[in-house]
Amino acid sequence: MDFSNKVFLFCQKIPSGKVTTYSELARVCGSKKAVRAVGNILNKNRDFNNVPCHRVVCKNGEIGGYVFGTKKKKDLLKKEGVIFVNETKVNLDKCLFRF
Repeated sequence: MDFSNKVFLFCQKIPSGKVTTYSELARVCGSKKAVRAVGNILNKNRDFNNVPCHRVVCKNGEIGGYVFGTKKKKDLLKKEGVIFVNETKVNLDKCLFRF
């Protein structure tokens, strides 16, 4: 299985109400230095029903980018019950999902 397919496969495993980081996703896919590659791969995702790429955030809790904009990403996360510490940061202590 190639790296892109691993990224999509593991992203599917992130439960609603939780987030993981780009770096955690890179690590579990076998290349912990490929953080930017994970972001680029998720930016090409078009199967939003099965690959919840909005659940992937930066390692400092910042929500990061999203093809539909950061406001939409934040709205989706809040709707799922993800807790924020401020307007742009997820509470990783309460919401981080590790593989």
